[in-house]
Amino acid sequence: MDLKAKKRHIREKKKRKIRGTISGSAARPRLSVFKSAKNIYIQAIDDVQQTTLAAASTLEKDFSLSSGGNRLAAKEVGRLIAERLQACDIKEVVFDRNGFIYHGRIKELADAAREAGLKF
Repeated sequence: MDLKAKKRHIREKKKRKIRGTISGSAARPRLSVFKSAKNIYIQAIDDVQQTTLAAASTLEKDFSLSSGGNRLAAKEVGRLIAERLQACDIKEVVFDRNGFIYHGRIKELADAAREAGLKF
């Protein structure tokens, strides 16, 4: 097993463990984050109804920054998802880091969402 496959396997094991303990509902959705090298994506998911309530990413047309793979972009996406959830009258969420380490872009996104008014 090469290094890249090993890293992916470790992240997937963490992801399964995290998803076994947390779940989202309509009142308190799961905020799931995915990051790639160039972009970052986030969704608010109601696991009971199996629907996505709101989403934001660096690939949207109205995204103002040129680069989507840095901390500044993650902060902007965190602010966007918080605004969209507050428009749906949702103030509390469960944060799902999706197996990624709570560091760098993931931390910036979470902090920006908290600053914009979300509680988790």
